[in-house]
Amino acid sequence: MTHYDLAIIGSGSGNTLVSPEWDDRQVVLVEGGTFGGTCLNVGCIPTKMYVYPAGLASAAGESARLGVDLSLEGVRWKDIRDRIFTRIDAISAGGRAYRAEELANVTLIEEHVRLTGEKSFRTASGDDVTADQLVIATGSRAVRPPIPGIDLPQVHTSDTVMRLDELPARLLIIGGGYIAAEFAHVFGAFGTRVTLAVRSAGMLRGLDETVSDAFTEQAARRWDLRQHTEVVRITANDDGSVTARLIGPAGPEDLEVDAVLVAIGRTPTTDTLGAAEAGLDLHHDGRLVVDEYQRVLRGGRPVTGLWSLGDVSSDYQLKHVANHEAKVVAHNLLHPEALRAADHQFVPAAVFSSPQVASVGMTEEQALGHADATGTPIVTAVQHYGSTAYGWAMEDTQGFVKLIAEQQTGRILGAHILGHEASMIIQPVIQAMSFGLDAQTMARGQYWIHPALTEVLENALLSLKTG
Repeated sequence: MTHYDLAIIGSGSGNTLVSPEWDDRQVVLVEGGTFGGTCLNVGCIPTKMYVYPAGLASAAGESARLGVDLSLEGVRWKDIRDRIFTRIDAISAGGRAYRAEELANVTLIEEHVRLTGEKSFRTASGDDVTADQLVIATGSRAVRPPIPGIDLPQVHTSDTVMRLDELPARLLIIGGGYIAAEFAHVFGAFGTRVTLAVRSAGMLRGLDETVSDAFTEQAARRWDLRQHTEVVRITANDDGSVTARLIGPAGPEDLEVDAVLVAIGRTPTTDTLGAAEAGLDLHHDGRLVVDEYQRVLRGGRPVTGLWSLGDVSSDYQLKHVANHEAKVVAHNLLHPEALRAADHQFVPAAVFSSPQVASVGMTEEQALGHADATGTPIVTAVQHYGSTAYGWAMEDTQGFVKLIAEQQTGRILGAHILGHEASMIIQPVIQAMSFGLDAQTMARGQYWIHPALTEVLENALLSLKTG
């Protein structure tokens, strides 16, 4: 049995905990998969490196209405793929080498492990490890539903679809959430015929209804969107393609495609870690239960020296949340007498599809519930991109900003944006909400550059009937 001062299971955001403050203490870092975690290797970074060239490719089909005739001569899939992963793989390898070979106080275990106690685990090869403090940062994995044929080589998740050898001519995407929307944009822009099988009434159903409905409407124009549709079977064909049996409103249908992407969500990895067997508290969806200081609970009480961060315990499967929680844990590991709490009050998110979507705070439905509970009426405002000078320049007829605020105080409760660069336009609202700036003060208390697209946000704020 080997003992360490600190053990970290997971090399994504957990890797950032190995700071110079630990140079005189022994640390073990565990990674049973690819070093660097989900975001670096199969998530945020490579997907956005695909999204950018997809935007360039799609410009050819959108410029004619502005009097610019562009044509797309082709997409070199392998060149795009290799540009992305030559860089990604080098970063992963460099991070691994630094931890494994260059830091004398750090031991890297490259095996899957299972917990044997609150601060102990056993490696796949049978070694037992204990630690004074242990951080669980094992993340999540893609969900693969129990559909016959789900294990065929033509069926992928976000973990594998970006490394395909060839661009598929026909792609079936199962799911209607963030991952499905982003990959539909990427493959569709590159020339793939994309079919989306969505069990619900539309796409991005977890977002504000106004945004979800608008995105669904545009998705139906861009891709072959099948709503209220289930995939019940996938079978291989002799030519290398597969046939998926779809059950939709019109009954069963067989759809032949070259590849299938399963994008129905991710699940925390507590089961493979043995968290339940170790007696740790779990949410109904399998996430570890943590308190505001990121301490893991057992029997409803925090375990001294046991911490967690990221997808394995967080309700937000977002890298910026994992990074925030890692900073909290980094402090609390070293300063148990002055614990800091994580702040999850205003967590923003974005979908890098076409169009982009960004959100922060309450949806209108949630805000109405808040109004009922507090007796404080709410107001909403929807401002279209096309109402501003930059929107005119773009001839934009689809983009909009939706704001929700308390009527009396002007306190902003939520913001939801669909359209060009939504992920950047929303940032001033995040700042206002985080620092308590009401809508009218935000709108009137600063200059807004004319004719920048951010004027749509200014006008939305002024449209809120508050005060």
